[in-house]
Amino acid sequence: MAGIRRQRVAEAVREELGRMLQQELKDPRIGLASIVQVEMSPDLRHARVYVSVYGSAQEQAMRALAGARGWLRRELGRRLQLRHVPELTFVADPSIRHGAHISELLRRLHED
Repeated sequence: MAGIRRQRVAEAVREELGRMLQQELKDPRIGLASIVQVEMSPDLRHARVYVSVYGSAQEQAMRALAGARGWLRRELGRRLQLRHVPELTFVADPSIRHGAHISELLRRLHED
């Protein structure tokens, strides 16, 4: 049962953070960022948030998200009404960059 609750809370956090990034957070440094996945700790007090940033300004976007962490956490607490609002840790998700690299390698092989 605890695993199911952890997944449900993670999904709710992912959806709400994604909505806040797209509609409310007006920091131009973030650009086109999306929440890929959220992993919750077993006690639901910590959330590792995987963020994908389109473009080359990934480090800048990650710094901006770290700066907005307090506001995002406060809004999560207000909206989700959890007993304990999780501490947010933002992690750059390398999947898009990795996929682009593989696509480039395949394109080069196809040209040769």
